[in-house]
Amino acid sequence: MQAFFLPGIFGYGEVIYMQMKKRDAKKLAVGICGASGYTGMELLRLLALHSHVDVTAITSEKSAGKKVQAVFPFLSSYTGLTFEPMDREKLLGKADLFFLALPHGASQEAVHYFFSRGKKVIDLSADYRIRDPKTYAAWYGLLHARQSTLKKAVYGLPELYRKKIEKAALIANPGCYPTSAVLGIMPAVRNRLVDLSTVIVDSKSGTSGAGRKADLGISFCEVNEGFKAYGLVTHRHTPEIEQEISNLAGKKAVVNFTPHLLPVDRGILTTVYLKLRKRSDTKAVLALYNKAYAKEPFVRVLTEGSLPNIKHVRGTNMCEIGVMVNERTNTLIIVSAIDNLVKGASGQAIQNMNLMMGFDETEGLCQLALYP
Repeated sequence: MQAFFLPGIFGYGEVIYMQMKKRDAKKLAVGICGASGYTGMELLRLLALHSHVDVTAITSEKSAGKKVQAVFPFLSSYTGLTFEPMDREKLLGKADLFFLALPHGASQEAVHYFFSRGKKVIDLSADYRIRDPKTYAAWYGLLHARQSTLKKAVYGLPELYRKKIEKAALIANPGCYPTSAVLGIMPAVRNRLVDLSTVIVDSKSGTSGAGRKADLGISFCEVNEGFKAYGLVTHRHTPEIEQEISNLAGKKAVVNFTPHLLPVDRGILTTVYLKLRKRSDTKAVLALYNKAYAKEPFVRVLTEGSLPNIKHVRGTNMCEIGVMVNERTNTLIIVSAIDNLVKGASGQAIQNMNLMMGFDETEGLCQLALYP
């Protein structure tokens, strides 16, 4: 047995013990494009403990030529892996499945290249999430150049599309805010509990959601001891949330979505306000939520009176949900918490890979929080 200390960002961690097994040709060869960002880092952290995966290629333009430990010193198990430039032809023979953690726009061609050549692809950008190319163009300011490939992408929220994901070769991994919002809303919409004429989604995220880059707006002195809203009425996750709620409801839903920046490294707390169609109480709504998520390994519905805390999901692939009915205003209030880098990105991507490849859905995904 060997111990690994696998911290999150930055300083919290846990000791995980694993039996070291000799790598063999039966393992799935995986490539990670854009592996030096936070989502790439999380993929490497989680895949280090995956029994059926061998990470065989990682790319980064800025870190090309550097060993993994030179960029992420705590990832000590990747002794022989070096970042390389993204040369798609050279990468093609190195992996059977590719995670793409590239900026939106940059993923369009890369996804199409690997997918059209028979590789399985999980894209963590926004390029294949929005089903309507006109909506994508309106919100992202880009034309979608690969619409035939877009039509073959499956939206990778397992709690909604598990059967489709199992058969898919191309997954559009959901955004972090939409994951927290849609999982919170889903049982209420499916059970026709709420009026969708007014949907308010209020979310708060840690700074890692902005990516691993030099930016004054997310620097320590600007963020520490502050708390602010941003992206009002213009945030690009809005159409993604609307798309999935509309699909659940069978009719068009419009959302008021406001994100906020928390002075913490990671985590998303989302609060949703929905008018009930008829009178109800917290106990009755909780019963519906418990039934909806009874078999879901990564959704935890909290008991009456308990509400989520981002600290309790840090480093995990869990989504915690708490609900309460304000009987005075006939309003359903839903609170959800996820780690934006795990269930909101890399962990969910691995969950999707597990489903695509027929692995145990929970393989490599820790359910114990990185608690201080």
